Amino acid sequence: MANVAVYNMEGNEVGTMELSDAVFGVEVKENLVHQAVVLHLANKRQGTQKAKTRSEVSGGGRKPWRQKGTGHARQGSIRAPQWTGGGVVFAPVPRDYSFKMNKKEKRLALKSVLTSKVQENKFLVLDELKLDAVKTKDMKKVLDNLKVEKALVVIGSDSENVVLSARNIPGVQTASVNTINVYDILKYNTVIATKSSVASIEEVYA
Repeated sequence: MANVAVYNMEGNEVGTMELSDAVFGVEVKENLVHQAVVLHLANKRQGTQKAKTRSEVSGGGRKPWRQKGTGHARQGSIRAPQWTGGGVVFAPVPRDYSFKMNKKEKRLALKSVLTSKVQENKFLVLDELKLDAVKTKDMKKVLDNLKVEKALVVIGSDSENVVLSARNIPGVQTASVNTINVYDILKYNTVIATKSSVASIEEVYA
C-alpha cells in the first residue's frame, strides 16, 4: 500500500494515510486512459453543425442559359456549388459523436490516472476542508498554504461553502466523488482530497 502525507488547511503535515492498492496502486493502462479522454471530449460535442447542399438551397429550378451558343460554360442551375449562394459539397449535417466504453474499462482508466497522480506526488490529502463562510480569499489561502495553483479539489456532499469559494479561482475546480473523471484529473496538475473523500473513492471504485 502507498503511504501519503496528510496535511491540514495551514499546509502542515499532521500524519500519514495508507491508500488502497485496489484504486491507487494499479497498473497504469495508457491506452484506456487515452480512450477515456477521447470519450469525454466526444460526448461533450454538440454535433449541431449544418450547411445546405444544392438540393436544399432555394431557387435554381431554371437552367440559367441554353446549353450551347452563348460562349459561357454550360450550367444547369444557379444553385450548383460553384455559384455564389450555391449549395455546399458534402455539407456537414447534425450528428452524434458520442460512443460507449465498457464500465470496467472506464473504472480501470480512472484508477490508472489516480495511481499516476500518487506516483508523481501530485495527490494531496487533507485531514479536513471546511470553510465557515463563502470567501474566495480563505480558499485561496488554503491553496497557497499547500503551494498549489492548478488543482482539482475532490469534496464531500456537505462542502457547499468550499464549492462557492473556489468557483472564482482560475485553474481550480471542485468535484464530488461521484463526478470525478479521467479528463479533469489529467487536466489539473494536482488532485486535492480530504480523508473522507479518499475513503469514499476507495469504497466506490475498489
